[in-house]
Amino acid sequence: MVEKITAIFNGKVFYPSEAIALPINTRVRISFEILPPSEYETVSFLQTARSLNLEGPPDWSANIDKYLDNK
Repeated sequence: MVEKITAIFNGKVFYPSEAIALPINTRVRISFEILPPSEYETVSFLQTARSLNLEGPPDWSANIDKYLDNK
């Protein structure tokens, strides 16, 4: 199966621009094409935050200052 995706390279790893339906630890072969700047997709902070699948207490956003003070 061949599938094309877009991704961003941060200097160490490639981050896909959208979710990829692959089981964890699936081996893949990657080839890449550098896109011209006009073809780069803008990724919002919210898109990036959601892609991280962060977990925290249910009141995390309401009490962020409390949790930051505990560090």
